[in-house]
Amino acid sequence: MAPTTRQRTLLPVGDARLDVVSEGTGQALVLLPSSLRDSLDFDLLAGLLAQAGFQVLRPQPRGMGRSSPPPEGMTLATLADDVAGVIAHFARGPAIVVGHAYGHWVARMTDLRHPERVRGVVALGAAAREFPAGMAESLALASDPTLAEAARLEALRHCMFAPGNDPRPWLAGWHPQWRRAYREASASPPRDGWFNQGHAPLLDLHGAQDAWRPASTRQELAQALGNLVTVEVIDQAGHALVPEQPQAVARAVTAWAQRIEPA
Repeated sequence: MAPTTRQRTLLPVGDARLDVVSEGTGQALVLLPSSLRDSLDFDLLAGLLAQAGFQVLRPQPRGMGRSSPPPEGMTLATLADDVAGVIAHFARGPAIVVGHAYGHWVARMTDLRHPERVRGVVALGAAAREFPAGMAESLALASDPTLAEAARLEALRHCMFAPGNDPRPWLAGWHPQWRRAYREASASPPRDGWFNQGHAPLLDLHGAQDAWRPASTRQELAQALGNLVTVEVIDQAGHALVPEQPQAVARAVTAWAQRIEPA
């Protein structure tokens, strides 16, 4: 296949401006990054998905790239409305929304608030609803660029990468200055009020060695949402998943997208 052309647009959405990376043509697919990271993490995966026939859209989260900073009182609804605005501008129909870790909350909220814009949801590396102790502390260490590299690598191995996978690519790319804004947004609206709700089909795709998602919790979303959910596990991958197994992720997302109802 011929290489796709990657473009970058500063898009007005409501009272904000969103920095959006786009490439490819076909069925729209939105990639949303994990906590305190930006959508440039998806460079390789986005290219693979564009080659597979998707129009891949990557809005930079609030405060990252050229996107407007988080507003006071930002919530998951704020972030979901941003995603819906991007889909409305770029896509010719509803999109598949892929949310990595923190991003899967935004993807699901987009489905709940804007079902007409969402064809399907991929929860990519979603943590367990009650994840093991120590994960949040390791994430705080891993994402702090002022700490020693050795300590950060140890934290990345503990909470993000499967044994044997190289965590060094994730020493960079963090935005810890927005930690409070995104932590507060994740709690509003409270998860108890929406966790068991959904409209679109959902692929729950996670790493077999994800420390945030013990094997005993792998059916958690399926139990909450029933037949909407397909569960798949990628071996030799932890919570980071995308830099660990991009080709496997691209294959799984593409195959699932071909199975669900067309837009």
